[in-house]
Amino acid sequence: MSDGAALSARNLVRGFGATAAVRDVSFSVGRGEIFGFAGPDGAGKTTVMRMLAGVLRPDSGGITVEGVDVIANPEGVKPLLSYMPQRFGLYEDLTVAENIFFYAELFSVPGKVRRARGRELLEAAGLGAFQKRLAGQLSGGMKQKLGLVCALIHTPSVLLLDEPTTGVDPVSRRDFWAILYNLRESGVTIVLSTAYMDEAERCSRLALMHEGRIHYCDTPARLKQAMPGMLLAVSAADPRAVREALADAPGVLGLLLMGDRVNVRVDDADRRAPALRAVLAARGVGVTGISRIEPAIEDVFVALLGGGAGA
Repeated sequence: MSDGAALSARNLVRGFGATAAVRDVSFSVGRGEIFGFAGPDGAGKTTVMRMLAGVLRPDSGGITVEGVDVIANPEGVKPLLSYMPQRFGLYEDLTVAENIFFYAELFSVPGKVRRARGRELLEAAGLGAFQKRLAGQLSGGMKQKLGLVCALIHTPSVLLLDEPTTGVDPVSRRDFWAILYNLRESGVTIVLSTAYMDEAERCSRLALMHEGRIHYCDTPARLKQAMPGMLLAVSAADPRAVREALADAPGVLGLLLMGDRVNVRVDDADRRAPALRAVLAARGVGVTGISRIEPAIEDVFVALLGGGAGA
């Protein structure tokens, strides 16, 4: 681990009864970085986030934030850290402004600082005109942005976000990420978990989690380079028939259904494209196109952790 890291985790282990939720997880996050955890439900993402926040004590291992031990000194780390869980604790019968006041009081933010910081954050989140609206009357995306404002009111240096855009509409997701990029530019370190692979690609570095472990950790670009094989997109009116027909075709390393196409991972794109077209024609499966494409993080995850041709 780098001594200059904003956050470091060492050999984290956490179980629930006979279930090992997190198994020997270690990583570090540099200052001003957006570090992401990606993986399916049950991979251990939320358990890791809760341990980082000091909400859940690890069975073993250590965590530091800006050099402060989260486990040994939870009060000392409180001003440095903010945690926004999947269900952030907004009070729906309070207004936007009252929610911000409440969280500012929790962190002993002086009134003058709270007012100035609150105005700045509300404008950045596009909520400046909604200060008197009850939180319960906000849309899902606006609630998430208000949650982020409340999490930032005490100016933490490290922000933890557990699947912050789950269930949020695409426009609000885009706005939310614009806020995150601005926070990063201002020096805030962001650690988040996500089930959306398109969001995972926006992180500075990404940890791919499965069954409680980090299996790969690197920049999205380098993770893509690590994917074995090449990718062909096969478009068709019946993509499920394409997947079935190509499951045992020579040179096919993996298949991933993506809407009206199938991403087919092969050992050699130039060599296999004509052969795949011939296999599909012989089985009576029509296609509208076969083309070479660059992999997305979802393709990488399935290739590295999700199994073979039947995936």
